[in-house]
Amino acid sequence: MSSKPSIPKGTRDFSTKEMLKREYIFENIKQVFRLFGYQPIETPAMENITTLLGKYGDEGDKLLFRILNSGDFLSSLNYDDMTTLEYSKLSSKICEKGLRYDLTVPFARYVVQHREEIVFPFKRYQIQPVWRADRPQKGRYREFFQCDVDVIGSDSILNEYELIRIIDDIFKILRISTVIKINNRKVLAGIAAYIGESDRIIDITVAIDKLDKIGIENVNSELSTKGLSEKAISNLQPFLQLNGNTSDKLGTLNRLLSESEVGKKGITELQTLFTYIGNRSLSCDIELDLTLARGLNYYTGAIIEVKSKDVNIGSICGGGRYDNLTGVFGMEGVSGVGISFGADRIYDVMNQLNLFDDLKGSSTDVLIVNFGEDETKYSLKILDKLHEMGVKTELFPDPAKLKKQLSYADSKKIPFILMAGENEINNNCIKVKNMSSGEQKEISMKVLKKFVENEIRQTKGIDSLPPNLKIL
Repeated sequence: MSSKPSIPKGTRDFSTKEMLKREYIFENIKQVFRLFGYQPIETPAMENITTLLGKYGDEGDKLLFRILNSGDFLSSLNYDDMTTLEYSKLSSKICEKGLRYDLTVPFARYVVQHREEIVFPFKRYQIQPVWRADRPQKGRYREFFQCDVDVIGSDSILNEYELIRIIDDIFKILRISTVIKINNRKVLAGIAAYIGESDRIIDITVAIDKLDKIGIENVNSELSTKGLSEKAISNLQPFLQLNGNTSDKLGTLNRLLSESEVGKKGITELQTLFTYIGNRSLSCDIELDLTLARGLNYYTGAIIEVKSKDVNIGSICGGGRYDNLTGVFGMEGVSGVGISFGADRIYDVMNQLNLFDDLKGSSTDVLIVNFGEDETKYSLKILDKLHEMGVKTELFPDPAKLKKQLSYADSKKIPFILMAGENEINNNCIKVKNMSSGEQKEISMKVLKKFVENEIRQTKGIDSLPPNLKIL
């Protein structure tokens, strides 16, 4: 007996019902992106491995899914290569491509490759899957979708503010209560200099980025194993435990980092951003969090992370400023900033909070019952009319028993049934059944359009725009 097929760990199948919910998330995110003037692009699932390596730090490089060269990929190696080369060097010889780790690095590659076609500042969004060879656990998958929005070719802090507004609008529509945490990598660089460990900025940011997961004692222990002195670790503690409101924190930073040019520049950027934020009422909470580091090496300015207030699942959105990511591809001095929404975690949060409960579970609004060959000709005319009006309509393909067809509609949660037998055809009318109320009535074909406007369109569909999106 053959074994039951399975899928790789860290990946998931999505049923029709689940996909309708996911598309609801995607469509609302897209609507907000477009509202702010962002345009879509797509990049390949695979990139040259040289494009990906070195952009995410040592830990990120280890999580890259590499693709074996096609054909006889071992033909260029000899026995000594296979027994003496380190894994990374051997891998680079037999794997010239890899699955993308995120959408930001491919975007930077895209900008450089298509620079002659792009008008700057370039505002793009991209919704595609990414892959990471991570250990699967709750809220962490090996294949997952990211919904990225970036603007590149502008240094203005207004771009960071716009991204904060986008975050607030999207989670307001999706009804997820969030807290947006903000920091600045220049401030972190200033802190590293203050404790006398400027050359260990990467070790410091990677360690403190784990503070929420492993606690302050384990962070300090990790820093010690990286070679930081006890004095440096001790001098770091006031920053990790900084309290008070945003104004208090910025005041303390100004005092402690008064001798650091890069630190003061980061503080000025934060002050500007929080001034913009303070001039507009937002639904979410905003917090200056000096323990926020985001481990990706390419961030150089503002860093942003969003968490659900009601579900403990980690970050559901994050990003930041990168001043010269395109520089590694030969295009220097082009600054960008962007954020990425984790669609899979957002989906899990909404499921856990039952935020999909009031969404219709079908993509079909109307089912036309099939009574046989003669009735089908009449029904096809109705089908065409409804499609012309934009009503999602199915004609049941077989003249099955009425009970079976009604059961089909019920299982797909189709709200309206249309039936046309001999009498209806002779009288140029149609019988309508509301599956929710059970009400059944006969209407003339002359008033079909009116019926669609007054009743079918009044039924909230899963792809209907939420009312608050229309007034943004």
